[in-house]
Amino acid sequence: MSYLYLKALHIIFMTTWFAGLFYIVRLFIYHSEALEKEEPDRSILSRQLAFMSKKLWFIITWPSAILNLIFGLSLLIVRPGWLQQPFMYIKLGFVFLLFLYHFACHGIYLQLQKGIAKYSSTQLRVFNEIATIILFAVVFLIVLKNQLSWVWGTLGLISFVVILMVAIKLYKRLRERE
Repeated sequence: MSYLYLKALHIIFMTTWFAGLFYIVRLFIYHSEALEKEEPDRSILSRQLAFMSKKLWFIITWPSAILNLIFGLSLLIVRPGWLQQPFMYIKLGFVFLLFLYHFACHGIYLQLQKGIAKYSSTQLRVFNEIATIILFAVVFLIVLKNQLSWVWGTLGLISFVVILMVAIKLYKRLRERE
């Protein structure tokens, strides 16, 4: 019974963590665009976006990441047999990449809090898709487990990335027309 509670909590905090990661990068995009505006818009928008980012980052995203990690490790303690399965090591590799992404987001967060935008909104839009790709890979890996054909899985993931990049370019062109 405790396994199911832990699994439910793990899924809930995985969802809120991803929600935080998706939204924080959107705020980064808006913040970097705000820093390109003239005064007083620049100051007003930058202050508001910094405030929103701080609340999201420290009230939702960081706690969700930590709780997701705690419940994920608890699941492995309750069901150590999962560590006998090759797919679990691949999943843990993706989780490691997600934490690297999270720390990269933290670095961008700190820069933007100081009013420094090192990345353009287009670069941040592309960066935003990294979490999507990791989510896509982990969900299919967990659902399919060892039934996953790595050839088809890899081709599917590459196709997904190509479609996302084309969509980002098309969106950029639409924005430039406006």
